[in-house]
Amino acid sequence: MTGSFAGTAIAAARRALGRRLRDAGIESAELDARLLVGEATGLDLTGLIVQAERRLTPDEASRLDAFAARRLAGEPVARILGRREFWGLSLTLSADTLVPRPDTETVVEVALDYLRAEARARPLILDLGTGSGAILLALLSECPDAFGLATDISPGALRAARANAVALGLADRAGFVACDYAAALGASFDLIVSNPPYIPARDIAALDVEVRAHDPRRALDGGDDGLHAYRRIAPESKRLLRPGGALVVEIGQGQSDDVTALMRAAGLAVADPPRPDLGGVFRAVVGRNLTG
Repeated sequence: MTGSFAGTAIAAARRALGRRLRDAGIESAELDARLLVGEATGLDLTGLIVQAERRLTPDEASRLDAFAARRLAGEPVARILGRREFWGLSLTLSADTLVPRPDTETVVEVALDYLRAEARARPLILDLGTGSGAILLALLSECPDAFGLATDISPGALRAARANAVALGLADRAGFVACDYAAALGASFDLIVSNPPYIPARDIAALDVEVRAHDPRRALDGGDDGLHAYRRIAPESKRLLRPGGALVVEIGQGQSDDVTALMRAAGLAVADPPRPDLGGVFRAVVGRNLTG
């Protein structure tokens, strides 16, 4: 099927769209088809099953036609839907935010390990370059006595993060500041987290179209060697961390040694090995402020 979905039954539309996406080389074809048909019709999985033989209305077919064209052009489903699940939380996206990825949940896991081991009362968390707010809001959802501050240089990203905090009922424990990493901050924190841009500028053109054409370049571009952000974050974290506090950052493939060296040069102690993600790639590095 290559034309409009007008007059097609819901189940047939799912199958047809799945075939079109699969023929285009999209690995998640069936899942994407279900999500897009569900969005076009306003139905959840149960509704899609119960109404499988119902024909799409003209408006539903028109929406699905548009969604299919966007997906076949390489736009991620999360961008089409305008939201993405991360750590079990539904996050609204904007053009100014990265699409949160499962790899970043490794940072949340490492940060939670630290918070639980330290058991500090009312810990204060700082998220540098928060984007959609994914990391900070995941941590606040798990730690009801924690408070957080998030920064981003993009006003659009901060609006999205603040809206997510409100939608998740976490706004009373989260603040948002427009600044470049921690440039405007003087408070002290128990934990600093960040998923900064770490792709070497020369490599961005070779990224998958879903990333290079749809994620904001500012959130991808890590400078000539991919390490520009860490050169800022490590010394700023040393300045802002309370004694015993920790910095947890996401890193790109092959960057663990360089980021570890930058942390140590800034006066942070790195004792634990980098934490791998589910694919076995080292994804998170932890530095501790042991000297106060």
